[in-house]
Amino acid sequence: MTGAASLRFTKMHGAGNDFVVLDLRGGRSSPSPALARALGDRHTGVGFDQLLTIEDAGDPAAVARYRIWNADGSAAQQCGNGARCVAAWLQRDGAAPDARFVLEAPPGPVMVEALGAGRYALALGVPSFEPADLPFHADQAADAYRLRLGDQDVAFGIASMGNPHAVIEVPDVHAADVAGIGPALQARDEFPEGVNVGFAQVLAPDRIRLRVFERGAGETLACGSGACAAVAVLARRGRVGRHVFVELPGGTLEITWPGDGSPVTMAGPTAFVFEGDFLLEQPE
Repeated sequence: MTGAASLRFTKMHGAGNDFVVLDLRGGRSSPSPALARALGDRHTGVGFDQLLTIEDAGDPAAVARYRIWNADGSAAQQCGNGARCVAAWLQRDGAAPDARFVLEAPPGPVMVEALGAGRYALALGVPSFEPADLPFHADQAADAYRLRLGDQDVAFGIASMGNPHAVIEVPDVHAADVAGIGPALQARDEFPEGVNVGFAQVLAPDRIRLRVFERGAGETLACGSGACAAVAVLARRGRVGRHVFVELPGGTLEITWPGDGSPVTMAGPTAFVFEGDFLLEQPE
C-alpha cells in the first residue's frame, strides 16, 4: 500500500445509532461532502448514520468540539447518541479525565456526565416549540399541526432540540408508515430545512416506543435528540410524565425533562465497534 493515503477512523454506536468518528484536532481539514458520502456508503465505504468529527474547541470551558455529517454529505446540528459516543471517545483518549465535562456542539455547549459501564448522561438544551426555531412555516404556534400528505391528514407536534423534529403519536409504531410519511413530511415546503420525523407510541406515563426517520439518513435504530423531542412534545400534552424510558429499535434511552425552560437530559449507552484506516487514494 505504499503511496496510498489513508484516514484513521473509529466505528461506534449508541443504542444502535452508528457512527464513524474522525479525530481532526490540531487543525486538520473537515471532510468534504464527497468524502462523507464515500465513508458512509455501507457497501463500498465504512457505513454510518452520521459522521462525527472531533475538533479543537473554541470555547475554553469545553474539552473539544464536535460536528456532525449525514450519510448524504449534509451537515447536521445535533445528535444525542453521537454526543455520547464523542464523550466516550474523548475519555478513552484521555482528553476528558473527569466524570463531568463540557463538549462544544454546533448549537452550543453540552454538559456531560460519565455514569460508568459505557453510559453517559447529556444535557441537550432547552426544547423550543416556536415554529421559527425549526424553522416551520405556520400562522401561529400551536400544540398540534395538520398537513395533507397524499390522501391523509397527518397531525404532529414540533420541537427544536438544536435540530428540527416533528412528532406523530401513533397507536402502534410497528404498523406506522415510517417509510412513506417520513420522507413526505420532510419534503414539505413548510419545513424549508427539512425535519426529523418521529413516530411515538405511548405505553405508560413513563415509557414510550419510538421510530425516527432522520434528515439525510433515513430511518435509524436510535435518535437521541428525537427521543428528547418526543418526550417534550408528549409531556406538554400530559401524555407522559417528566421521566420517560424511550424504547427505540436499537435500545432504550432514559429522558428527563423537569419542565418548560429546563434542559432535557438524556442517558444511554455507547459502544466501540472497531478501528480502521480508510483508503483515500488507490496505489498505482
